[in-house]
Amino acid sequence: MDEPKGTKPKMSSTRTILVILGFLSTLALIALIAVAVTQNQPLPKNIKYGIVLDAGSSHTNLYVYEWPAEKENDTGVVQQVEVCKVEGPGISGYSHDTEKAGPSLAQCLQQAKEVIPSAQHKETPVYLGATAGMRLLRRQNESAADEVLSSVGDTLRSAPFNFQGARIITGEEEGAYGWITINYLLGNFKQSGWKKFLYTLTSVSETSGALDLGGASTQITFVSKDLSSESPENQLYFRLYGKDYQVYTHSFLCYGKDQALQQKLARDLQTVENSSLPDPCFHKGYERTITISDFFKNPCTSDKKKQLPFSQLYIKGEGDYQKCRESIQKLFDKSNCPFSSCSFNGIYLPPLQGDFGAFSAFYFVMNFLNLTSEPNPLALNKVTSTIESFCARPWQEVKTAYHHIKEKYLSEYCFSGAYILSLLENGYEFTENNWQRIHFLGKIGSSDAGWTLGYMLNLTNMIPAEEPARPPLSHGSYVGLMVLCSLVLVSVLLFAWLLFHKPKCLQKGIV
Repeated sequence: MDEPKGTKPKMSSTRTILVILGFLSTLALIALIAVAVTQNQPLPKNIKYGIVLDAGSSHTNLYVYEWPAEKENDTGVVQQVEVCKVEGPGISGYSHDTEKAGPSLAQCLQQAKEVIPSAQHKETPVYLGATAGMRLLRRQNESAADEVLSSVGDTLRSAPFNFQGARIITGEEEGAYGWITINYLLGNFKQSGWKKFLYTLTSVSETSGALDLGGASTQITFVSKDLSSESPENQLYFRLYGKDYQVYTHSFLCYGKDQALQQKLARDLQTVENSSLPDPCFHKGYERTITISDFFKNPCTSDKKKQLPFSQLYIKGEGDYQKCRESIQKLFDKSNCPFSSCSFNGIYLPPLQGDFGAFSAFYFVMNFLNLTSEPNPLALNKVTSTIESFCARPWQEVKTAYHHIKEKYLSEYCFSGAYILSLLENGYEFTENNWQRIHFLGKIGSSDAGWTLGYMLNLTNMIPAEEPARPPLSHGSYVGLMVLCSLVLVSVLLFAWLLFHKPKCLQKGIV
């Protein structure tokens, strides 16, 4: 009997389809195995720790950081897990009792021991960086500064951690490490491929500038496309993750909020006629007594030392914001600029560019004044009116409303708020147009904004000059490819099953 017409071509076609399906199935299976072997190489899983002590002018903070060892060269993986505020003054406050500087750190070191597993104590690096308070003490009494550092060094060596040094960092280092910290935490250093392309469409600058305000100094640091070579001491160059950064930075010693107040009072004393000084930067009804002999020992005020017929000065608050601003503005000398553009006191400043993160006392003061809680930065006129209204409140009313805050700190928020606006507007020349590019930052994720994280990242070489080798695929791409290959396999098998086990409804009409 003859075979039905068309049987041979049909069988030949079926075999061709089977060969193609078999080839695709084999290819998909090989791809799955190759991707899995390449991507899922075993990695050690352990956590590393680091400790940094920020020895500021008014107090010392201890920070504990942790990160996964296998990812230590990635950006954004280091997290702050503990912060401890050391009781008492900053270490510079022990200049007359230097042997007590080190033991003051004991309680916070004990806290760090409890946070970090004991098996990892010996391998955990501990660093201490002293800032403007110690820079001033070194100017005033170098031997006392050395003795303070020796005392804290002895205490840190006796701790079970890997002591890596206690030193006074420069103002430029403080500014640079603050800039590294906030950009590391914001993930600005590693942008590649489509992510980088999309980011540049929406942002003028790939990094954020850093504005840091302490008790004794203030720093401004940012990447400038218009940075000239006219002031090389204000220029820094970094190569991070394979990209070059040309950074402007300057630190103004004696222009932290505490020393700025001392400077203002020293200037006011030049014209005082008796021992009573009306001060518009303190609330009406507030009074404070200052001992003249102690006042001029400070390196920030010693150049204005004056013989006065009284030993104590009695300050009486007036609560007048406008007068306060006028008084503060005299601290910023804008009369002479030997460069193409300046901030104040003849210091070079290129044109401001991009967004800025303002942290430390910038944040603490503005947060107290409730000027940081809005989802978007407030307009400059709103900020000004809020500070003006606060300064106008009588001292008794303020003291009652904020009874939980120490009187010394509470009494200075009016001055500090006015000083911040003067520094940013008159000193750095922020205007209504670019004010909202300033973002007041307390924390970024779980980590405090400040210089300490950048300091540790630099000293542990956790930010490489070149972009480190990465897995062939990101985790998301790997998962996506695995899903795609799996779908291809399932589709192939389903198609093959349908081809050889066609339901009867699909076979009707086939001859």
